[in-house]
Amino acid sequence: MHDDTSPRDLTDRLTRDLPPDRVLTDPASTAGYAHDEAEWAPYGTPLAVVRPHTAEEVALAVRACLDHGVPIVTRGAGTGLSGGANAVDGAVVLSTEAMNAIKEIDPLERLAVVEPGVVNEDLRAACAEQGLWYPPDPASARWSTIGGNVATNAGGLCCVKYGVTRDYVLGLQFVTGTGELVRVGRRTAKGVAGYDLTSLLVGSEGTLGVITEITVRLRPRREPEHTVAGYFSSIVDAGRAVAAVAAAGVTPSALELVDRHCLAAVDAWKNMGLSTEAEVVLLGRSDAPGAAGEAEAEAMRECFAGAGATYAVRSTDQQEADALFEARRLAYPALERLGPVLTEDIVVPKAAVPEMLARIHATGDRHDTLIANIAHAGDGNLHPLLITPAGDEAARARAQAAFHDIIADALDLGGTVTGEHGVGLLKRDGLRAELGPAVLGLNRAVKDALDPRGLFNPGKVVATDGQEG
Repeated sequence: MHDDTSPRDLTDRLTRDLPPDRVLTDPASTAGYAHDEAEWAPYGTPLAVVRPHTAEEVALAVRACLDHGVPIVTRGAGTGLSGGANAVDGAVVLSTEAMNAIKEIDPLERLAVVEPGVVNEDLRAACAEQGLWYPPDPASARWSTIGGNVATNAGGLCCVKYGVTRDYVLGLQFVTGTGELVRVGRRTAKGVAGYDLTSLLVGSEGTLGVITEITVRLRPRREPEHTVAGYFSSIVDAGRAVAAVAAAGVTPSALELVDRHCLAAVDAWKNMGLSTEAEVVLLGRSDAPGAAGEAEAEAMRECFAGAGATYAVRSTDQQEADALFEARRLAYPALERLGPVLTEDIVVPKAAVPEMLARIHATGDRHDTLIANIAHAGDGNLHPLLITPAGDEAARARAQAAFHDIIADALDLGGTVTGEHGVGLLKRDGLRAELGPAVLGLNRAVKDALDPRGLFNPGKVVATDGQEG
């Protein structure tokens, strides 16, 4: 902060420049905005929380912070799992929760224009009313916002076939590091004018600007899916089935892994009557039309059986199939009820999935840590969930050691430290190991160019010198 200003100067300006009820300064009100859901990620105490309703109000808030040298941490719904939205001491947290308008859905051009606070599931429902579909579907779709999904380049259950958020973002409006409100990208089917700044902003975790509007690509609504379930006595066999599906040339519309710890936790919470007899369940789906879908589903079933499934079947009970996928979506909040959960988000080549799952199992044994497993297995995106008893500091230390070993193993197998949750605070060491000094330097150069004051989400992702904590 500038030496000739005080925190009160900034809050007075924000209160003066913005409409009533936009600025919160009472610690009792701001505390709930201080962090996301990343277990054990550090966070500070914000100076204020700003809840703008328009892009122009965002720009006013950003310019005020720039003038006073105060950091800006942008926050969506707070469902992140890497600490990417955590406040630093004395920062202004800018919450986009009130910017929740679906401005346009264009069936001819197959696009939608939304504000960042729109909840993912609300956009999907609005599109469905017009026979359209927005594919990115993180397990948190009912709670997470499009702005947050863009910030972390979220994936989801169907990204094995349809790609991740970046594949659907056509254009953005955002406030720059100099306080300007600008637009990048396009609305047309094609366009290569200038550098692809839109894709650069996607996945940048609020470190390059504050996104105020998003234009996304849509697809036609899909046919009903065929579901295949496979039950396995070992997690490694389930991994072999994943590799077998890929080797067979099948591209499922979903291929998800859920282990018995997750199923038991969901059943204890929701009493859904789920079977927990198997060690691991693989859930596959095909949305190919007609006979092609039947053939893909049968091919997956054969892959499951050939990899050692104790039971593999094409589901004829849609309610049962939907219950299994609902359990997959509820796994994380269900496990949270058992104690603090440290969530991993690594990706390995599909051929390496069996080995990576075996290493995760060995890591849990080595560090005496309970590790439950869910995964977007079809594209190698694994989410080991490290569970510790509440208040057990020794267990926490063991889990953190296991967390770092899992990252190292993913890199050793040719993988990456994050597929969709982002780097935030928890994966900065892993990012350094993955990128190396030269590429990390390029990333920091981009950060310096777009955020010359270094005030957008400092200390996150590619933290610059003096921003390591």
